[in-house]
Amino acid sequence: MSSDSSSVDAATIEQTKQQIRGLVHEITRLSKSDLAPEQYYGEVMQRIVTALAAIGGAVWTLAADHRLRLDYQVNLSQHLLDHRSEDSVRHLRLLQHVLSSGQPQLVAPLSGSGQQDEAGNPTNALLVLAPLVSEDRVEGVLEVFQRPDAQPQSQQGYLRFLVQMSELVGEWLNSRKLRQYGDRQSLWSQVDYFAKVIHDSLDVRETAYTIANEGRRLIGCDRLTIAVRRGNKQLVEAVSGQDNFDSRSNVVSLLGRLTTRVAATGEPLWYDGTPQDLPPQVEDALDAYIDQAHTKTLAVLPLARQGTQPRRDDELGRDTADEHDAAEGEILGALIIEQIDSTQRREVLQPRVELVRQHSARALSNAIEHNNLFLMPVWRALGRASWLVRARTLPKTLAVVIAIVSALLALWRVQLDFKLQARGNLQPVQKRDVFFDVDGVVLKVPARHGQQVQEGDLLVELRNTDLDLQLTDLEGRRQSAREQLFAVERAMLDAGTLPVEERNRLAGQLAQLKNDLFSLDQQINLLLTKRQRLQVTSPSDGQVVTWNVEDLLLHRPVLAGQVAMKVADPTGPWELEVFLPEDRMGHLLRAYAENPNLEVDYILATDPGTVHQGRIEEIHTVSQLHDEHGQCVRLRVAIDKQDVPDPRPGATVIAKLHAGRRAAGYVWFHEVLEFVQARLLF
Repeated sequence: MSSDSSSVDAATIEQTKQQIRGLVHEITRLSKSDLAPEQYYGEVMQRIVTALAAIGGAVWTLAADHRLRLDYQVNLSQHLLDHRSEDSVRHLRLLQHVLSSGQPQLVAPLSGSGQQDEAGNPTNALLVLAPLVSEDRVEGVLEVFQRPDAQPQSQQGYLRFLVQMSELVGEWLNSRKLRQYGDRQSLWSQVDYFAKVIHDSLDVRETAYTIANEGRRLIGCDRLTIAVRRGNKQLVEAVSGQDNFDSRSNVVSLLGRLTTRVAATGEPLWYDGTPQDLPPQVEDALDAYIDQAHTKTLAVLPLARQGTQPRRDDELGRDTADEHDAAEGEILGALIIEQIDSTQRREVLQPRVELVRQHSARALSNAIEHNNLFLMPVWRALGRASWLVRARTLPKTLAVVIAIVSALLALWRVQLDFKLQARGNLQPVQKRDVFFDVDGVVLKVPARHGQQVQEGDLLVELRNTDLDLQLTDLEGRRQSAREQLFAVERAMLDAGTLPVEERNRLAGQLAQLKNDLFSLDQQINLLLTKRQRLQVTSPSDGQVVTWNVEDLLLHRPVLAGQVAMKVADPTGPWELEVFLPEDRMGHLLRAYAENPNLEVDYILATDPGTVHQGRIEEIHTVSQLHDEHGQCVRLRVAIDKQDVPDPRPGATVIAKLHAGRRAAGYVWFHEVLEFVQARLLF
C-alpha cells in the first residue's frame, strides 16, 4: 500500500516539474520576442504565478519621473491600489527599498516596524521580491504574493525561481532597448532628411506638398493631407501622392469642413472607429466625411504658429513640442493622417506624428510669414527685373526713372484745393419736434404728412383709461365728502343743546372735511389739466414733415416724452445738416482756425448735375455715433434758399468742405498716408 502511494507522489512531483519546466521554457521564448510591454508583462506574470501556485503577483517599473508604476497585476489587493491608504504607502516604501538595494527579498506577512510611513508588508501573504536589472540599472521589481505556510526551504526556492525569471525579464528589457536604439537611429536619419526638404522652399503650396509626400513616408500612413487656413476656413492645400485634385469634390469639401471645426476647438482629433465624446459640430462633420471616404483611422492635428519651448521626448530621445502648448498658438493649418486599408494603434503612430507635426508647423509658419511680407509680389517682381539695368535697356530705364521722379516732384510742389467730402440732409431752420406729455393710447391722428398746420391745431388725440378711472374715483370721493360736510353743518345748527365735548368734535370734523374737499379739488384739477394734454397740438405754424404719421401712431401705446412727429416751416430759411467723419475733423478745424468763413460745395441727390454753395455756420464740439454715418461731427451749413428750387426736408446732399490748399500728392493720397500713420507706424 505504501509503495503505491509513494509511486503516485513521485509521478505527481515529476508531472509538476515538467509543467514548471514548460512554463519556464515559455517565459524564455517570450523574453526573446518583440511583444509590447503590457502584453509581455501579462504573459510572463501569469506563467510565474501559475508555476509557483501563488496567490497573485505584480510587475512594477520606474516611470519617467522615477516613481514606481504598476504595469501588470494578478489578484493585487484593493487597499494596495489606493495610493492614499497607509498600507499602500508602506508597501511602496518596501518596493523602493528593493530598488535602492538591488537585492531580492522574502518579506513575512504583516511585517515591519509598525511605525507610520515605514516600509513593511501589510498583507497576509509572503512577499517574494526580485529586482529587474537592465544594463546594470535596477528598473523595476517583480513581486509574488505566496502562501505563508510554506517551509523555509520552499520559500528560498520561490526566491531563486523569481530571481531567474527577473533575469529573463531583464534580458528582454536589454533586447528591447537595442531594438529601440536601432529604430531610433533609422528614425533620426529620416527625420533629418524630412526637416531638410520641407525647409527648402518658402512657397506655401510647394511646402505643403513636400510635407504631405515626405511626411507620409515618415509616419507610415496611407494618406497624409495638409490644410492651410484661409480666413476663417481650413482649405485642403496638398494630398500625398496627388499632384492635382478637385478642390470642389464632395470628399475634399467635407474634409475641409471637418478640419475647420476641429481647428476651431484647438484640440487634436483621433478617430479609430470607436464612439467618442465629441462636440456636436465636430461629430456631425466627422460622420459625414467617414461615410464618404470610408477611412478606418483618422487623425486631424492642428498646426500652430511655433513659439513654444521644446521638451525632451523619452520615447524618441528628440526635442518635440508639447501637444497642449502647440495648440495654444495661432492655428495656421492642420495635418490629416488617414489609414484606409490597414490600421495602426495611436501609440505606434503618435511619436512619429508629433515629430512631423512640429517640423511641419515650423516650415509652414515660415512659408506663410514670408508670403505675408508687405509688398512681397513687388519684391519678387523687382528681383526678376534685373534686365532693366542691362546695357541695352539702361537708357530707357533712366528715362522712366526721371519721369517718375518728375511726377513725384510735381505731386509735392503743385498746390490744389483740399476738400473734405461728407454727407448730410437738407432741413428747414425752423423745425420743432412734437412730444407726448402723458402716457396713453393714440385714439385719433388728424394730422397728415405735408399738412399745413397752425399753432394750437390738434395733431393727435390720446386716451388714458387709468386717468379716467382716477378722475372718477376722486369725483366719487369728493361727492361723499360733500355729503358728510352737509351732515356735520346740519348737526352744528343744533350745537346749543349738545355737550361741549360733542360740539368740539363736530368742529374738528368740519375742519377736516373742508381740508379733504380742498385737497380733492386740487387733485381733480390736476387730472383735468392732464386730461387736456391728451389733446396734442402743434407748437408752431408749419408743415407736418413726418412720413405716414397715421400708420406710425394710430391705436399704439405711447409714453410721455416720446416724439410724435416733426413740424417744420418750409417758408423760412433752410440749412444743411452735414455729418463729417471724425477722422477728417482735424483738417477742418485747422482750416477753420485760419478762415472762419469756410465755403461748402454741395449737390442734391435729386439734382446731382447742379452744384450749390454754402458756408459753415456752426461746428458741434462733441462727436456722436450716428446710425447711418458712424462716429461723426455735425455741421450746420447756411445756404441760400433761392438756389434750391422746391426744397424737400430731409433730402440727401453730398457736400465738399473747403479746407485750404495742399500739395497735389497730399490731396490725392492723404487717406493712404493717414492709414499708414495710424495702423502701421503707431
